[in-house]
Amino acid sequence: MSDEEDIILSELNDEDLVAQMMDDLYDGMKEEIEESVQILLERGWEPYNILTEPLVGGMTIVGKDFRDGILFVPEVLLAANAMKGGMAILKPLLVETGAPRMGKMVIGTVKGDIHDIGKNLVSMMMEGAGFEVVDLGINNDVEAYLAALGTEEPDILGMSALLTTTMPYMKVVIDTLAEKGLRDDYIVLVGGAPLNEEFGKAIGADAYCRDAAVAVETAKSFVARKHNQGVAKA
Repeated sequence: MSDEEDIILSELNDEDLVAQMMDDLYDGMKEEIEESVQILLERGWEPYNILTEPLVGGMTIVGKDFRDGILFVPEVLLAANAMKGGMAILKPLLVETGAPRMGKMVIGTVKGDIHDIGKNLVSMMMEGAGFEVVDLGINNDVEAYLAALGTEEPDILGMSALLTTTMPYMKVVIDTLAEKGLRDDYIVLVGGAPLNEEFGKAIGADAYCRDAAVAVETAKSFVARKHNQGVAKA
């Protein structure tokens, strides 16, 4: 593409710019996303609207196409990285404006397991859906999860494992939460290649999520249900 044919983002009207951002996000164009976010801010857009319309809107399409096998992990990681570029600009502004958020998640790979591509994908897709995510990284023991839950007070605990030998550790964490009377305080989502729905049920998780797109949908529905129950109780 020659320079003459390049789209000049600042010359697009708001509607066309939002559509272009969704395309750029889909194509993993981080610098273009960052530039477009700045343009919308300069035009007086609320940070929350920039987050929800072009960014979350664009990542929703990425998530659907990933689920349907149209996009694959490398493309999704590129899109999520572009989303992160936009989020880095918006995050401090969202905190200032006290924008509503979907919910909060603590996520980490379990003890003995150092795989993190799937977990990273879930983290990015969750952020893309408007959740606040605290990523504990790999090889987390019960104490690490408990400490993070105490500090962060999330709605959701996400655990990931890629080895059949580390899968059972998820049950150790859930059983410990139950022993401490904390199990009902969190929505527990588990995932990873060797897991399945039966395993998720057997260890007492709220749900097994086969991929990042499913994790986002599941998290949204559980948080909405939790919120509705809270309203009913109040």
